[in-house]
Amino acid sequence: MGLLENKDDLKYLVDNLNFKEKVDRSLALIDEAYKRYGEGLVVANSLGKDSVVVWDLAKKVSPKIRGFIVTTRFKPKETKKFMNDEVARYPELKIYANDEADIPDKLYETDPDKCCDILKVEPVRRAVEEMKVSCWVTGLRCTEGRTRTDFREVEERDKDLIKLNPILIWKEREVWQYLALYQIPVNPLYKLGYRSLGCEPCTKITSEDNERAGRWIGTSKCGGECGIHTRPLTNVKGDGI
Repeated sequence: MGLLENKDDLKYLVDNLNFKEKVDRSLALIDEAYKRYGEGLVVANSLGKDSVVVWDLAKKVSPKIRGFIVTTRFKPKETKKFMNDEVARYPELKIYANDEADIPDKLYETDPDKCCDILKVEPVRRAVEEMKVSCWVTGLRCTEGRTRTDFREVEERDKDLIKLNPILIWKEREVWQYLALYQIPVNPLYKLGYRSLGCEPCTKITSEDNERAGRWIGTSKCGGECGIHTRPLTNVKGDGI
């Protein structure tokens, strides 16, 4: 049985694998998936620290691996500059946005779920369709926060669309350890104290233990999800799988 079919206990892996073992496992997951899905394997790059690690791991597996970035009209200028720098280095990263959508002023305050659905989920759906994705690779980690404890390394939340979470078992310090060891550029907003990055009006600096506590403060989504990892991406009129 390959890693893609593993049923390993995630808590055990989080607590007992050392840094090198986690890196090797992540590389093996991507490598096995790439051999199976080929050009259908595409990395979703959010430009955050975790995505940057996954992108680097993927490029170690094969420089031919493609990726996509979803941006919005509300991304901080630092993130947009970092995005442009990354695309200049890696033209195989394709940018998707839904900036033409007509939305009410400050929808992110009155209905943040709808705002994320329009500006983030819809472009991901388009990326999956246009890039003919059969396996998308994410930077999800189960140690990030309360909403990310139920994910698996390999999932099929949408029929015929595999989601691979190769660094799911990494801790935050291990992400930074990898970035430091390989001297990988990161979004400059981390230098200001941010731990999880999103759109400017919905991302704050906090002193909470929860990594994602600064997201959507004051709304029902506080510390939660934008919907990319929870909403159907292919069977839009149904319920995913």
